[in-house]
Amino acid sequence: MKGIILAGGSGTRLYPLTLAMSKQLMPVYDKPMVYYPLSTLMLTGIREVLFISTPKDMPAFKALLGDGSQLGMKFSYIEQEKPNGLPEAFILGEEFIGDDSVVMMLGDNILYGSGLSGVLQDAREDVEAHGGHRIFGYHVPDPERSGVVEFDKAGKVISIEEKPAVPKSNYAISGLYFFDNTVASVAKSLMPSARGELEMVDLHKHYLQAGTLKVTALQRGIAWLDAGLHASLLQASNFIQIVEERQGFKIGCIEEVAFRMGYISREQLVELGNKFVKSGYGKYLLEIAEEES
Repeated sequence: MKGIILAGGSGTRLYPLTLAMSKQLMPVYDKPMVYYPLSTLMLTGIREVLFISTPKDMPAFKALLGDGSQLGMKFSYIEQEKPNGLPEAFILGEEFIGDDSVVMMLGDNILYGSGLSGVLQDAREDVEAHGGHRIFGYHVPDPERSGVVEFDKAGKVISIEEKPAVPKSNYAISGLYFFDNTVASVAKSLMPSARGELEMVDLHKHYLQAGTLKVTALQRGIAWLDAGLHASLLQASNFIQIVEERQGFKIGCIEEVAFRMGYISREQLVELGNKFVKSGYGKYLLEIAEEES
C-alpha cells in the first residue's frame, strides 16, 4: 500500500495567515502541520508517500521533507494546478499508485490516541486482503459541517451525505481514506458537482452502492482534529502542547516514528537529533535514542 497526502488548496478559511504560506506548513504547536498526517501514514506501515500541493507551495514542501531517505522512506511530489476536488488526487497520482492499494489523508487532519496504530493497520490489511474502501466515522456535536455517515441498528453503513442540513447521525467522516486499486478509475468516472469540483462523497457512494464500503467508528480514546480554521488551528496546538507536556512524549514526531517502526537505525536517529540540537525537538530525539541504547 502507498500513501498520498493532499496538501493543496488556497487555504482561504485561514486568510490572511495563508496568503504567504501553505496551510499544511503552518505550525501546530512545535511541528509543521504536515508532520501529523505523515506520521499517521507511517504508523500504518506506509513507506512510499506522494505529496500533492500547489505550484507555489511545492518548493517549500520539498525543502522541508526532501526525498524521504532520512526517514527510511521515499517521497514523491505532484503539483495540482487548481483545486478540482479531493478525488483528483487519485487521478494525478495514478502512476504513483501503480498496481497498489492506497491510503490518502488530508494535510490538515490530525489523529491521535490509544490503539490508533492497530486501527490503521487493521484497515490496511483489510483493504489489501479484500479490496474495497475503508473510512472512519467520528462522533461530533456539529455533523452538519462535514460528510455524515448513517448506520443501521447492526452498525452497517446505509447512507452518506455531504454537509446535510438535517444530519442522520452525529458521525462525521474523518479525512483518512483507504482504497483498493480501482480508485483512480472510479475517480475518472465521476462528474463535477454544481460547484465545478469532483466530490469525495460521490467516491464514497460508488463503493457504498457496490457493497464494498466499510466504516469504522473511532472510539472515545482517539481524537480527530481538523486544523483548517483559525479556532481549530489554535485548539489543535493547545491539545498537542497539553498532551506532550503531561506525558513527555511528542505527537507526530516523524523521526521517532521512523525509528520505532524500524525504518531508521538508532545511529540515524542520533544524526537527526544533532541536526536539531539547538531546539527542544532535537534534544527529544537524542533522549529517545539514549533510552533505546
